[in-house]
Amino acid sequence: MALNLLLPSSRHRVLAACALSLFTTALPAAADSRQEQLEQKVDALAKQLEALQAELRALKAEAAATSAATSAQAPAPTQTPASTAAVAAYVDPSTAPTRQDARAAAEHREAFLSGYGEVNYNHYDHDSSRDEATVRRAVFGIGYRFNDSTSLVSEFETENAVVSADDGGEFEVEQFYIDHRYNEHVASRIGLILIPIGYLNTAHEPTRYFGVERNNIETRIIPSTEREGGISLYGRTGYGLSYDLGLTTSFNLANWDFGSAEGAESPLGSIHGELTNSRAADLAQYVSLNYDGIAGLNFGGSVFTGEVGQNQDVGVSASPRFLLWESHARYVHGPLQLQALYAHGGFSDTAALNLANAGALTPIPKAFYGWYAQGAYRVWRSGDYALTPFVRFERYNTGADYANQPAGFGSADRLTETVLTSGASFYLTPNVVLKADYQHYRRASEDNRFNLGLGLQFY
Repeated sequence: MALNLLLPSSRHRVLAACALSLFTTALPAAADSRQEQLEQKVDALAKQLEALQAELRALKAEAAATSAATSAQAPAPTQTPASTAAVAAYVDPSTAPTRQDARAAAEHREAFLSGYGEVNYNHYDHDSSRDEATVRRAVFGIGYRFNDSTSLVSEFETENAVVSADDGGEFEVEQFYIDHRYNEHVASRIGLILIPIGYLNTAHEPTRYFGVERNNIETRIIPSTEREGGISLYGRTGYGLSYDLGLTTSFNLANWDFGSAEGAESPLGSIHGELTNSRAADLAQYVSLNYDGIAGLNFGGSVFTGEVGQNQDVGVSASPRFLLWESHARYVHGPLQLQALYAHGGFSDTAALNLANAGALTPIPKAFYGWYAQGAYRVWRSGDYALTPFVRFERYNTGADYANQPAGFGSADRLTETVLTSGASFYLTPNVVLKADYQHYRRASEDNRFNLGLGLQFY
């Protein structure tokens, strides 16, 4: 009996064996389930990690593509005319934007708008009836980048606000050309282009020069803004030398008006065609060189020449030519800016033509010239505001010499004019300037005047 109490019955032994079997079977089953769950979690995490890695690779590729596109779109250093090299310091080293910088900022777009303009007021000392206020110029440009190497550049100008038969305004195409870059050192322009002679002709936005009105040398001796139809090849070397050479349409001597004072105001400006049905029997050539490899210093020169007869009957059997050349230099050190330019021009083979018009108001000059020296100093700056006074001294003669004539028929040389201009430019922003100056003419005292101006540019 006691033995039966200690030993389980057959039924109990069977139940115990079944429980033991179930327990030993459940242990590996539970372990397998947990292992499977862990493996699923690991697989999910691995997939998430792969997705994150793929996204990171895509972001890196996008960043690299954006960087490469930006580098490709940035214009080469030769994107502006060679004569505007180092023009960043032309007005104020701390504020002056350049056309190159502005277009570089805009050229991430295929199409972009640019422009400049000025509103001027002139008060004359001796004749208040000549006082004038006008929108001197309003210019709008449209550019289009076809690809990383080829762009359209165009500018359309309205002068003196209203253009009609009864008003003194003008509307004209100032530039219209295709610019193509072959490599970092060579590019070309084809179309209506500005001649890169002097500083002002290719850098004539009002924020880029001192004085309310453009200086006399670069308007009378070098006509502003001189442009012709043609093709140019330009670029920049790796050691600071810029070059620009071209073949263009020329002036037309048949347009000379012996009875008008226009030829005395600007000999070349009175007969330039600006590609307005320009005669193209005779072509002109130019070359311009500039060096700015020394910090703060720019110097160079240009030559522009060609025949002007255009195979028309201008009263001479010879082939008259024009020749215009200039040299220039600029030095900028901190707030100090110094600049000088000399220009000389003339016509050949004009003696017979002048003789046929003996006694005329304005004969054709054999030589005309002019020069100026200019200094400026930025006296104050606060943020975008800047104040820069300046002074400019000019001497010019639009009829310094005439071809030899028979006694009693020659034309007397004109007297040399001297102009002193002093004033200041106050910048509201690098792209908006208020100007004031006073101009004193030594001989033509009737032109003495006080000027006020508002100038702006945008890209």
